Amino acid sequence: MKKILLIASPLGGVFFTAPAFGEDTIVVTAERRAQAVDDVALSITVLGEDDLTRISADHIAEALARAPGVSLHRGSGAEHLTAIRSPVLTGGAGAGSVLFLENGVALRSPGFANVNGLFDAHYVIASAIEIVRGPSGALYGANAIHGVINVLTPEPGEDFSVTAEAFGDTEDRYKLKGTISGGTGEQRFFAGMSAVSEAGYREDAGLDQQKLTLRHIVDGDNVSIDTIFSFDNLEQETAGFIFGQATLLDRTARRTNNFPDAYRDAKSLRLQSTIEARIGEGTVLKLTPYVRWNQMEFQQHFLPSKAIENNSHWSVGAQSAVYHEAGRLSLIAGIDAEYTEGSLSEFQARPRIFSFTQGLHYDYKVRALNASGFVQAEYQVAPATYVTAAARIDGTIYDYDNLTDSGIVGRFLRLDDQTDRFVTASPKFSVRHEFSDSVNAYISYARGARPPQTTDLYRLQINQTGDQARPEQIDAVELGLRASIGERVNIDLAGFWMEKRNFFFRDADGFNVANGETRHVGVEADLHIVLHESLMLESALTYAAHTYRFDRPTGNASESIAKGDDVDTAPRVIANTRLRWSPTERAWLEAEWVSLGSYFTDAANDHAYEGHDLLHLRGEAAVTDRLSAFLTLRNVTNTLYAERADFAFGNERFFPGEERTFGVGLRYRQ
Repeated sequence: MKKILLIASPLGGVFFTAPAFGEDTIVVTAERRAQAVDDVALSITVLGEDDLTRISADHIAEALARAPGVSLHRGSGAEHLTAIRSPVLTGGAGAGSVLFLENGVALRSPGFANVNGLFDAHYVIASAIEIVRGPSGALYGANAIHGVINVLTPEPGEDFSVTAEAFGDTEDRYKLKGTISGGTGEQRFFAGMSAVSEAGYREDAGLDQQKLTLRHIVDGDNVSIDTIFSFDNLEQETAGFIFGQATLLDRTARRTNNFPDAYRDAKSLRLQSTIEARIGEGTVLKLTPYVRWNQMEFQQHFLPSKAIENNSHWSVGAQSAVYHEAGRLSLIAGIDAEYTEGSLSEFQARPRIFSFTQGLHYDYKVRALNASGFVQAEYQVAPATYVTAAARIDGTIYDYDNLTDSGIVGRFLRLDDQTDRFVTASPKFSVRHEFSDSVNAYISYARGARPPQTTDLYRLQINQTGDQARPEQIDAVELGLRASIGERVNIDLAGFWMEKRNFFFRDADGFNVANGETRHVGVEADLHIVLHESLMLESALTYAAHTYRFDRPTGNASESIAKGDDVDTAPRVIANTRLRWSPTERAWLEAEWVSLGSYFTDAANDHAYEGHDLLHLRGEAAVTDRLSAFLTLRNVTNTLYAERADFAFGNERFFPGEERTFGVGLRYRQ
């Protein structure tokens, strides 16, 4: 079996170089250390630099669709909702159930996550995106309930290099990006920037976003220092749902926007520096201090109040880990800690409507302290058998400070000052066996756990006086198989069973549900087949059932939950298949088929979206040794589909997907 090598960055991230057909693939890291993919007892997909360049994604959802078990529903502009081995989750569950990282450090603090969190990540210039499927809290910590998405910055090279790219398409979308990298002696540097300006597929739905990433590495004999700075600025006009099937299928009406004044403005800064030192025979110490800041203002166009929300938080923290190799035994242990101060205010300027009162709704601050310790041990119990055990304990303290009057104002409930404490445990155990050089398999058990989001605890309404949100837990059993058939076929199969408790959400009556239970059972396949030396077939396939495991009657019978029903917005079938032809080293053409199965749009399973199938074409050809031209043709068949479908308040609601879109660009490499 060809080894897929993992070369660790000091950040515990991954870097990927896509191979020519038949060559080994170079990847990097899982579980915060360098390992070969074959040596990891969990499901990982890595999209490498060549993959990301070919996709030339307008939205990160286009890239992540190539991983089995993953589905992102695009909203307006840069917005999105994420699913990894789960239904598409919203609210606090959507914000806190998938851990979003850049270079191994979370984009947001635990408890202050953002459901649209990936728009902070600089995926446009990334060297790789790593997707870990299933609970991964033993080493990653809180928020890794359903999985982890880690966006990696390119590592500076020793030789001077420059890249530049310009792109435009028929939807008045224009993109620029550029990188510069080089080094001398022990020091290397990288700088990458990108900018996008979109008129918007729909009326009054434009977007402007700029990102900058700087990286500097100093390599000594026994110590290296790797520093990364990131900045993101987003300004978008926001479109909301359209209503009714007839509107979705009308090529003019689907472009309308009932919320022309809606907007979202967000900024973020992050700085991290990883110090790696060899402190003895077979022992390495890594320490990563970091700071982050973000601020966001947006109109709640989805509520009658049209209130303006301002939220922000800043954090200072550090990750640490010691790695020790002792013959058959491999150990990792560390402590992570973080201090955060965050705030949220909500103000309604328009006159009272229903119970949405004019004036200030909320104004509070939260100070949070997160500290955790983890340990992992792997032991080779036989020549081809490895056993791994890991555990993590996370402690969280929230100190909530109400900055306005306590009590009830209209529909809004303002709590008195309070302090909440949570302790969660995330164990993991796995056995991996190598049957031959071309076949290995594993079985694993893992628990994911996370404390509630601060908005679930402190931004309450008068009908949310029941049970308080509790730490969510998910237990998962996974069976995986990796196999190579000759030099042309690679297969990665996984089956999983997961049970989640304390799922916190609001039901159709608007009341808290603090003890929700769901089950997630499925199979995934990731296939790579070399049909010819110039022809590659790749496919990511998923079949999964996501069901409620409890009953919850509501006053609105059409939204009552019954045990065994599918969770809404949870397609059972997801598929992504690509056929790529490379007639020469300087030209390629790719066809991509994206299939999303039908799913229910309400909790009672009375309404459904039929799903869709899309065809995309991409290609690139060299113009000179350094300059190439590339083309994209998205939604070739001009299908009228929904990026997201929902049923609420008696209406079918949709975010319409873009129609056929043609784009052309130029790439320069030196």
